[in-house]
Amino acid sequence: MKKTIAIAGNMGAGKSTLVDFLARTYGVMPFYEPNDENPYLKDFYKDMKRWAFQSQLYFLSNKFRLHQELDRQAGVVVLDRTIFEDAEVFATALHQMRKISKRDWATYQGFYEAILDAIRPPDLMIYLRCSMRTLRKRIRLRGRRMEQDIPLSYLKRLERLYDDWIDRYEMSDLLVLETDDLDYIHDLVHRLDVMERIEAMLPAEMGKPGC
Repeated sequence: MKKTIAIAGNMGAGKSTLVDFLARTYGVMPFYEPNDENPYLKDFYKDMKRWAFQSQLYFLSNKFRLHQELDRQAGVVVLDRTIFEDAEVFATALHQMRKISKRDWATYQGFYEAILDAIRPPDLMIYLRCSMRTLRKRIRLRGRRMEQDIPLSYLKRLERLYDDWIDRYEMSDLLVLETDDLDYIHDLVHRLDVMERIEAMLPAEMGKPGC
């Protein structure tokens, strides 16, 4: 049976790690966010106002193609960040900060609304939540050069928008994991707890680890 698990969360929340874990544990097919493919991203971090619209439109179109590919897959797939976050969190933040003009925002919103009519929501949304202190530590540790100078105010804005979005989220089942002290990679108790919670949401599809 076809099922899609989506992993959502702020920068540094641990999305890719959980995608890797689910792919290894259950043999599901992983799909990762195409950050490195965005030709505008480097310029965006240097000059947000100049490149925000182009960067976000690229993410939106690329994520649309990714969701279309997900819809063609059989079995269980797991997705690292969704198109909903691109629009509801990141693009919205830039619009609020006046990095995206009203005219460009109207164009973006029209494209996003058309996409929503053309894709199916995930069967399970897993939201990873952690403190700002943990986010900043993880961002530093993973060492992505373009992320090192991101203002704290921007990360806090993203956090507020994430919380607002997840409070309104009703498209599918939702599982929220607090990840500040969660170590399911090295801690067996944590690992079993995460597995049990996910398997409870998708019992038929996730009931046989390693298959």
